Amino acid sequence: MSQTPFLEPGGYLHRLIYGAKKIFPRSLWARLTQPYWWWYNRGRHQFAGFANPIKQQSVNRLKDLRDSHRGERCFIIGNGPSLQKMELSPLRDEVTFGMNRIYLHFPQMGFETTYYVAINTLVIEQCAEDIHSLPMPKFITWRGRQWLRNDPRTLFLDTDYTDPPTFTKDVSVRIFEGSTVTYVALQLAFHMGFHEVILIGVDHNFQATGKPNETVISSGSDADHFSPDYFGKGFRWQLPDLEASERAYTMASEAYNEDNRKVLDATIDGKLAIFPKAVFKQLF
Repeated sequence: MSQTPFLEPGGYLHRLIYGAKKIFPRSLWARLTQPYWWWYNRGRHQFAGFANPIKQQSVNRLKDLRDSHRGERCFIIGNGPSLQKMELSPLRDEVTFGMNRIYLHFPQMGFETTYYVAINTLVIEQCAEDIHSLPMPKFITWRGRQWLRNDPRTLFLDTDYTDPPTFTKDVSVRIFEGSTVTYVALQLAFHMGFHEVILIGVDHNFQATGKPNETVISSGSDADHFSPDYFGKGFRWQLPDLEASERAYTMASEAYNEDNRKVLDATIDGKLAIFPKAVFKQLF
């Protein structure tokens, strides 16, 4: 029987550290394990990308996309329940970014998004077959490489959730995730040169409760997204960290404003208060 590598998730050191967490004071435990968590969250993925032709090909393709939509506008489509209140057909001829399980809404939308983004490894792992079948260019975290390495439409991003928190204007290098895939999409849109970015479906409001970023298993229908099947029964997902995402959105707002670009929020009844509001129907 094969064994999990010593340093990898599920390996001996990984189990040992989680066991020690119950014994040591939190502050001491954090200091002692900082090198391991750097390796676990970032280092091992950087090592795997070193001289890797698939990773380098993605870097080159991302560089080619720099300013490819200079001066245009785009829509970043979130996955909140408010999407069910919207008639999205006006977006058929717009440049759009879809995220995570947005493809479940494609039949009702009547079109597919121009681009697709996913950075959460739980989503990628459980939905790899669906994601692989999507026909548009896909931006996927390098952490998800084992599930989509043979997909020619996938561009791998060097994303992580470790410090320092940044807004990256060149996505061919490291990208801070900001606790939400929408933040990564905002960085992609900046890199590609969009002058105006409009958010919809970013409700920023969840019924699910619990510790931020905690992994849970859905026990029934999903009330926090546009479809009850989005994170349906048995799906593993991580609870949102709204405060962390707000800090990231603030960095995005500042970056766009400093470059004389803008982000508008046209989400119906959205709770996010970082970006100026807009009325969706008045944008056409």
